[in-house]
Amino acid sequence: MSLKKSIFLILIILLIDQISKIYIKTHFALHESVDVFSWFKIYFIENDGMAWGTKISDFTSLISDRTAKVSLTLFRVIAIFGIGYWLYDATKKQSSKILIIAIALIFAGALGNIIDSVFYGVLFNDSYSQVASFLPAEGGYDGLLHGRVVDMLYFPLIEMDMPEWVPFYGGKRFNFFEPVFNVADVAISTGFVMLIVFNKQAFSRN
Repeated sequence: MSLKKSIFLILIILLIDQISKIYIKTHFALHESVDVFSWFKIYFIENDGMAWGTKISDFTSLISDRTAKVSLTLFRVIAIFGIGYWLYDATKKQSSKILIIAIALIFAGALGNIIDSVFYGVLFNDSYSQVASFLPAEGGYDGLLHGRVVDMLYFPLIEMDMPEWVPFYGGKRFNFFEPVFNVADVAISTGFVMLIVFNKQAFSRN
């Protein structure tokens, strides 16, 4: 698979990812949802941290949330250069198509979420109790590198109250699948799954 084809794949994923995020951001207030099916909802949330909303401050109090946010964003920016070089090297060496597609998916997903983290704080006002505007006259909700990642894909496949006799979770509300994610997350996850499931084919020598 050529570098041109992998770049085309990346651009398609980025386009879908950013169009979906901008649409949600400019048509939904935060935590607003729409039922598509009983098991699938469009549910708008914003992620200010790592995967599943985890923050560095959840693990240590030595660094503030804002400092951690900038550090995380800069780390992602540096990492994307590494993934980009990996993709370039794989295409140059004519590695397996599976490997190149997987790297391209991971690159596209990472870049899609980086765009949110770097620019969305400047491009949009906040979504609390209102629908956000693009390039508002009063300015964005935060500065460069402090944007929040837009998530909207929610699959509550199972929702039920657990029986009282169930250890630890008895009487509590059980929700599967609880995380809310976006197109970029799907691309990253698909890329990693491809590398794991098709490991031998991906890293086979031609």
